[in-house]
Amino acid sequence: MLSLAVTLDAAHDPTAASPREEDHALVRAAGGGDVRAFEQLYRKHARRVYAVLWRLCGHEARAEDLVQEAFVRAWQALPAFRFESAFSTWLHRLAVNTALMDLRARRGAEALEDDDAALAFEATGDSAGQRTALGLDLERAVATLPPRARAVLVLHDVEGWKHEEIAAELGMAVGSSKAQLHRARGLLRTRLGEAHEPE
Repeated sequence: MLSLAVTLDAAHDPTAASPREEDHALVRAAGGGDVRAFEQLYRKHARRVYAVLWRLCGHEARAEDLVQEAFVRAWQALPAFRFESAFSTWLHRLAVNTALMDLRARRGAEALEDDDAALAFEATGDSAGQRTALGLDLERAVATLPPRARAVLVLHDVEGWKHEEIAAELGMAVGSSKAQLHRARGLLRTRLGEAHEPE
């Protein structure tokens, strides 16, 4: 009973560092060359970074490669971290940009639709049942989307980016970003509908 009280007191200790402060201390140490501090940052944030990269690229092995690439870039960029935001926010944005650079680099190898072709897939109003679809079916359906449609959907609907930001990052017109989002939502509705049709 005494040990539980001690644990609870420690958990409510006002002098205890916040997760942001802990991260900043690790960043300072890692910026000074402390590899162990950077390993702690990696262990603490790799899972969340992997989740967003997997959604963006739709492929497990590629997401794992991009996680490694993002953390290499983070290690190299640590001296530029200004401690104005949470490290997790900075790292998250760096990881997303790593995935977007990869997407742009691969763009030439894939057939990309223009605005008119993407708009041909524009969907009608959202159905509440389909819009609230959760779990593995949704994750699998997102992974099957064409790369740019998937990237726009994840950045807009999951990450909360504006179309202007997406267009700038992906090198497309704002209208194309909107068209790709409509296309992605329409394809998701179709695929989720097919997955839930009675046999």
